Amino acid sequence: MIYEIAIIGAGASGLMLASHIKNKSVCLIDSNKKIGQKIKVSGGAKCNITNNVVSCDNYLGDKEFVKKVLKNYTNNDLLEFLNANNVQPKINPKLIKGTYFCRSSQDVIDMFTRLTTHVKKYLDTKVLDVEHKDELFIIKTSKGEIKAKKLVVASGGLSYSTLGASSIAFDIAKKFNHTITKLEPALVGFTVQKEQFWFKQLSGLSIIAKAKVENKSFYGSLLFAHKGCSGPIILNSSLYWKKGKISFDFLPKEKIEKLLKGNALISSKLPLPKRFVQEFLDSIEIKDKPCSLVTNDELKKLQLIHNYELSPAGNFGYTKAEVTKGGVDTSQIDVNSMQSLKQKNLYFLGECLDITGELGGYNFQFAFSSAMTCSYKI
Repeated sequence: MIYEIAIIGAGASGLMLASHIKNKSVCLIDSNKKIGQKIKVSGGAKCNITNNVVSCDNYLGDKEFVKKVLKNYTNNDLLEFLNANNVQPKINPKLIKGTYFCRSSQDVIDMFTRLTTHVKKYLDTKVLDVEHKDELFIIKTSKGEIKAKKLVVASGGLSYSTLGASSIAFDIAKKFNHTITKLEPALVGFTVQKEQFWFKQLSGLSIIAKAKVENKSFYGSLLFAHKGCSGPIILNSSLYWKKGKISFDFLPKEKIEKLLKGNALISSKLPLPKRFVQEFLDSIEIKDKPCSLVTNDELKKLQLIHNYELSPAGNFGYTKAEVTKGGVDTSQIDVNSMQSLKQKNLYFLGECLDITGELGGYNFQFAFSSAMTCSYKI
């Protein structure tokens, strides 16, 4: 059998596209035994599916490209689609600002299961290679060859290898002469230099802080980890960090000089966990003492709590990364259809493109928007 459309990847973008193609023979190929495995683990198994405010400023990559794709299928369009299919996401104000979470990730997977009954699924099937011959794509898999007139690559990036992530999208892109921009783990925790080893002593502790990286700033939870630091503001910072410094304000809502009054100890006056204050004081070589005994020089040192700079040693790697930064160069993709400008009838969607969103539902939104952009034209 020759399919009209073959889709590699049964994640967000692949499933969205497959669910909207009717009256055509479509197959879906995925290395996992079940569809939507990355959807299943997202957002703590509650699927952070989009955000209340979505703009190109929430993405790393070609802003104009992102703007056009998001305009083709907005967050409101997505919410309308989800609600119509009995997936009713709600904003959780205690987590990342404006993020819509579902009751369960399984609700999203069940929805796509219902909406893709017309699609032939090749699951537990690994794509090994792709060739184009006589106007057909010949997809060589672990279970034999699959032929199709059109091929859509929606297999994501290198993150979550335990869920079948692989380089196949980039391998296919290279084979058809596409440029791949530098690939790196993103939305991932940082390892730290020796000067910040005190972070490790606080493993499991979280505080509300503000981070500044490049020309971006993020406010929210910072989680100390045995490797260094993580949490929403760190994951977002990792998207924009290159090789320079990141600065933290550990007391973003207060001024330390206004707090250090009276004879109480420094650690009891700061509205932060005592464990954190003790480690911070040790790191800047100041003893926990009555506030009245703090010298002017020590007060200047203590101002570091508002502007603590560090240069990460690295990050936790692809096994811990939410997404992959970099990918198929979008200048070689038709923004109106997601079709390759190098090879007719070849399309690329979602995370494998050189577009990466911040934490907070932005990557799912782009995955769905790119899928719908493709569905209008394919």
